[in-house]
Amino acid sequence: MTVTGRAGRPKASSRETLAEAACELFLERGYESTSVADITQRAGVSRSSFFNYFTSKSDVLWSGVDERIAAAISALEALGGTADGPGVRGILHVIVRDFAPDPLALALRNAAAMGLQDELVRDTGLRHARLAAAISRAAVASGVDIVRADILGAANAAAVMTSLRVWAEHGAGLGSPDGVLLSAFGAIHDLPWA
Repeated sequence: MTVTGRAGRPKASSRETLAEAACELFLERGYESTSVADITQRAGVSRSSFFNYFTSKSDVLWSGVDERIAAAISALEALGGTADGPGVRGILHVIVRDFAPDPLALALRNAAAMGLQDELVRDTGLRHARLAAAISRAAVASGVDIVRADILGAANAAAVMTSLRVWAEHGAGLGSPDGVLLSAFGAIHDLPWA
């Protein structure tokens, strides 16, 4: 049974309502000038409801990507000594596959209007580092020397994070980041796994 709201539209979950409220406020007031209390008030939910779904304001933007990165890191760890370039890139491709416009895409496209440039640089760097380290560990486990492994990790993680940014900046509703990622992988094809 679907619960409907105004005009017969399905009622959004609290998570979606919070994300929508946050993005509206970030556009109206800027990221720094928006508090969690502002978001919960706009969404019409309690502060505790916010923390049921998100750990911080930043998490509103990144939670969808973070889930995909966590799944990719688990898959990379499961490769053990069998990791190779095509296998790793296949796992990384899942991060962007079927990625729909979300709060992160909106933030990337409207970073200046939301006052998010510094926040996005910092948060992107954290995710890049986590993903690069996981790729590097997979490479080392398969026998790649540490220097090459770290370079492979950094380059492949950059391909993923850059594809999401470029896709969002060019209009997330106009396509998918899949093609952007494949192009990015093509740019680093000269970095052989072994």
